[in-house]
Amino acid sequence: MITTIRELIAAHDGDSLAIGAPDREWLTYDGLRAQTEAVEQHLRAFGIGATDRVAIVLPNGPDIASAFITIAQAATTAPLNPNYREEEFAFYLEDLKAKALVVEDGYEGPALAAGKGLGLQILRVHADAEAGKFNLTQDGTPSGSTAAEIAPSADDVALILHTSGTTSRPKIVPLLQSNVAASAQNIAKSLSLTSDDRCLNVMPLFHIHGLVAAVSATFAAGGSIWCSPGFDALRFFSWMKEATPSWYTAVPTMHQAILSRAGRNAETIDAVPLRFLRSSSASLPAQVMHELNKTFNAPVIEAYGMTEAAHQMCCNPLEKQKPGAVGIAAGPEVAIAHETENHLIEGMGEVVISGPNVTPGYESNPKANEESFFMSGEKRWFRTGDRGSFDADGFLELTGRLKEIINRGGEKVSPLEVDGVLMDHPAIQQVVTFALPHPKLGEEVAAAVVLKEGEETDERAIRNFAAERMADFKVPKKVVIMDEIPKGATGKMQRIGMAEKLGLVEKS
Repeated sequence: MITTIRELIAAHDGDSLAIGAPDREWLTYDGLRAQTEAVEQHLRAFGIGATDRVAIVLPNGPDIASAFITIAQAATTAPLNPNYREEEFAFYLEDLKAKALVVEDGYEGPALAAGKGLGLQILRVHADAEAGKFNLTQDGTPSGSTAAEIAPSADDVALILHTSGTTSRPKIVPLLQSNVAASAQNIAKSLSLTSDDRCLNVMPLFHIHGLVAAVSATFAAGGSIWCSPGFDALRFFSWMKEATPSWYTAVPTMHQAILSRAGRNAETIDAVPLRFLRSSSASLPAQVMHELNKTFNAPVIEAYGMTEAAHQMCCNPLEKQKPGAVGIAAGPEVAIAHETENHLIEGMGEVVISGPNVTPGYESNPKANEESFFMSGEKRWFRTGDRGSFDADGFLELTGRLKEIINRGGEKVSPLEVDGVLMDHPAIQQVVTFALPHPKLGEEVAAAVVLKEGEETDERAIRNFAAERMADFKVPKKVVIMDEIPKGATGKMQRIGMAEKLGLVEKS
């Protein structure tokens, strides 16, 4: 049984291609294993051991993919968003107790200032001609101390990420070697990945979706990954032509941006047939799933994941997809629990999971662990914070985050349901429904929409369209038409705090 990241890539054909990128030569599995050995030797010489924490601040591309997968075989990785400001870097670096910081050769940005301020070792990546191959050097005078040449075990932490912290201080999520290995294998199995598959990665590699679904699952199957420098709808089809992938994974807003340019790239779509497309990290509107399927003539696999599960929890099978459902259990056990009491129930409730891919618990946060985990029989269950139920075929359908459910004077409104109705409007391209504070009702329903290119409509027409299709209390009382909806660092539209972002209420 494979329980570590090292074991994930150990058995694959050495001559097979592993990592590719624009303007770089392909790195083979033999090259990846050699890179791993070199990184481990450097880290041990720098005094960094198997349980020490190494923050990684690199731009998207093959080097961060390689840095993650190689450093994780020798120490604990902590990839960070390279767009943070110095104060943010200082917070995260101190919070995760990093010993070293990995940056690009020549980088002099805010992460460096924060790292030096905390006294971290600064390690620099010097890229080679092969994608993902690099030399690692240390700034300043070496300490002279070395670390024991002991590889991380299944129970050691491989990856540390923070939760988004939209409503509170970000929580530290440690994921064990065994968690990452289990999730990577779950994803590879649910997608029937083989060594013939190639992923075109457009996801940021400081986020669980890209790190596990794109990078780790690819290596679990012995396939190859072509790493873009970050999502860019204008360049997606030229990358597709160059990379010749069999699949890609993205968040819904990325898929929608790709669709907006698909018409003028029909030749590339025909020349590079995809085996499937994957969507995760946010709910995929049914209308978008249908359009993707029609455009690419390939299955659109919606999956359901989160950081605490090392990404995947459910996945639509390749042989059957249900628009509006996030699929069947695909790795961990998935069940429904009472929303306030610690026991499992039938019907609608809070989605809970249990399995080898689930984090052992938040770090240094006993209150969050007490609220998020409970025992039922001999199993330890994690509360996802999502509300949903299973249909007769075992497909999970979500109504939204419990914290995002809109409470309009006691009437509960699912923002996902309102999204689905508004997406049927012929002029609407994107929508996000959110809670708008109300002095008497507590919360009112509001929505931000982006119109399709060349289409026109107004707030009254959109509200009338909704009123014909849903109960009055669900109809948005405020509709904001925008050129672009604000998104988080990973491309997701965030409902919580949207009213403040749009200036509809005063910031607290």
